[in-house]
Amino acid sequence: MSCGEAHETPCTEVLARVYSYLDGELDQGGCGEVRQHLDECGPCLREYGLEESVKKLVHKSCGCEPVPSDLRSRILGRIEQICGELKDAEASPAGRPAGTG
Repeated sequence: MSCGEAHETPCTEVLARVYSYLDGELDQGGCGEVRQHLDECGPCLREYGLEESVKKLVHKSCGCEPVPSDLRSRILGRIEQICGELKDAEASPAGRPAGTG
């Protein structure tokens, strides 16, 4: 998603980092970049608001049970794999899978 406006931190980068921001996993500089972007960008702020609401609902429903660290690692690994596949697909000419040409 992009609002079409020029920002110091691109919309796609902010939205890719919003979960880390919500989880408190970004350093102070990263948090500042995300906050500044959200202050300037209405479309991303709306997206962030939705994500924050969903996260609060999940926390309310499931907050009492800790997530096993191996499960968290597997999920994060899968998310990174899918993000890489999506980037490769976007970068390949005419929508063909990377490596076929």
